[in-house]
Parts: sequence; structure tokens; C-alpha cells
Amino acid sequence: MMQAAVFKGAGLPLSIEQRPDPTPGAGQVVLRVGRCGVCGTDLAMTDGSGQLYELNSIIGHEFAGEVVAVGSDIATLRAGDRIAAMPFYGCGHCALCLAGRPNFCPNFTGAAGGFGQYMLVAERVAIKLPQTLSLADGALVEPLAVSLHGVALAKLVPGARVLVLGAGPIGLGAMFWARKLGAGAIAATASTRRNENLAMQMGANAFLVPEKPAELPALAAAALGGPPDLVVEAVGKKELIAQAVDCVRTAGTIVVVGFCSVPDAFIPAIAVWKEVRMQFSMTYSLQEFEYVARVLDAGSVEPHAMITDTVSLAALPGAFEALRRRSHQCKLLVDPWG
Repeated sequence: MMQAAVFKGAGLPLSIEQRPDPTPGAGQVVLRVGRCGVCGTDLAMTDGSGQLYELNSIIGHEFAGEVVAVGSDIATLRAGDRIAAMPFYGCGHCALCLAGRPNFCPNFTGAAGGFGQYMLVAERVAIKLPQTLSLADGALVEPLAVSLHGVALAKLVPGARVLVLGAGPIGLGAMFWARKLGAGAIAATASTRRNENLAMQMGANAFLVPEKPAELPALAAAALGGPPDLVVEAVGKKELIAQAVDCVRTAGTIVVVGFCSVPDAFIPAIAVWKEVRMQFSMTYSLQEFEYVARVLDAGSVEPHAMITDTVSLAALPGAFEALRRRSHQCKLLVDPWG
């Protein structure tokens, strides 16, 4: 029997319970989880404010570990392989799956479970980790892929002015990829200066903390040398899309990467007057997931600075609740065997 952190309901702390060890089926492997990151979505989908995880489910979708058992029809993975994997899969046969986008497959299946000691992984959405990467690095592949997909959707023009709303892991990842993909000046904004140094390490040139939201457009334009060509919304809270519309230049682009599951509103006429292009971003492709690992393997070490602490399963419920109170953490990792 393995240990796992289980979601018991909105407003309740995660519960550490014993669960049966998983057995792999066709096309599956059993992963001994080495590290799993805590995502902002984990907090949002357990607090009762919007969409919730399934009751009594083992959550955790930013994972990496070692293969310890394989099922039938396994072609590329063996026991002992160190892997990361997309936390969802599809039928494996449709055009969307074959294009690396199983998140849009009609047979989409979520595959979280990284807050447990073992979990099942579909071979077709797994990647082998380069030898240069630790399992902690492997746990960063998933959130960095989210940021990469969002920035890639913007189709950045070299030298573009970029404003990132939010300096959590997804926002920091957006700064990292915007810099890699040719952005000019990059400004980050957040409600506190807690992650200012991290933002600068990840590629930002300026960090803005306006006293009032209405001040942000002028502050951003001053910091960037003009209104931003691209605004990345990486918070997932109400009123952030409206703020992005206020900030972006005429005929500019907004990419919404933040996951907000409650009703929101903005004034469409403002976006119409500015002829804003608004793009929503949904996870990433398998190709982008693999690309993140290759970039880390090539020597990009900046993202590792986002990891602020690693806790055991026993300590996870308390640390998880502390994150709701805006603790000092940026990216908290779980070591299920610690």
C-alpha cells in the first residue's frame, strides 16, 4: 500500500491516506514519483470558489519520477527510466492525439496523481528526461510547457514589448519564454514585490506594483517605452482580462494563460475600439512538452530558481494550506518519499 495526499472536499485539508499500489494496463507504466509541484490550479480547484477536483482523488499534475513497472504493449520505456509526462491523455488514434494535442481528444482523460508515491502514466504522453536533469527539474517541465504554449500562441515579433500580469510560476515562465523567443522590453506586475528578483532572473526588465489598477497602463507604457504589444494574463483571477485590455496597445495581443473558473466581465467596446486580438491558451502540445526538457538540457538553469522548498507528504497538507495565505513560496515541490 502506498501513501498519497487525497482531496476530501472544498475547505478541507488534504488527507494523507493509504491507497493500493497501481498495476499497469496496456500502454501504461507505473511511475515511482520523485517530485511533484504544487500548482495554483490545485489551490483554485480545492477552495470552493469554482470548479473542483473529484472528491477522494489523488491530485498533483507536475510530476517526474522513475518507471518501476510496465504493462503490455510498451515500446519505448523500461524499468529504471526517468520520465516526466503530460497529466492527461486521449484515445491515441485520432488526428488530435496524433498531432500531440490529446487535451482536445473526445476521449480526454485526466491523469493526475503526483501527490502519491506511485501513479499510472500512459507511455504515449511520457518523455524520457535527459541525464542532465534532476527529478526536480523534471517537475518543472509541465508548468514551463504551459507558459511556453501561451507565449508561442502570441506569435511574438522580435523586439515586441511584453507585459506579464502575475509573477507566480506561470507568469515567470512566460517571462522566460518571451525572452527566449525574441521579446524586447519585458515588464512584470504583481500585487507584492515578493518575486521581483525571480522575475528579473527570468527575463523581466521592470517590475511594477501599482497602488491602484488604474495606474498600471501608464506605468507599463513608461517602463516599456510604449504600450505593450503583448499582455500575458497569468493570474486567473477576476478583472485581470479587463486590466489587460486597458494596458495593451491598439491592435495588440492578449494571451490568457491564467485559469479562472468563476464568471468575469470586461467591456467589449474598449477591446473593439483598440481592435484587440484575444487568445486563450489551453495547456500545451507533446512537442512543446518535449521542447521544454531540451531547453533545460541545453543549460537554461534560470527556472530552477523558482523552486523555493521541498516537503514530504506528511508536511504537504499544512504547506498546501499555507500557500493560500500567500506564503513566501514560489514553486513548492513534494517529495512523496521524504
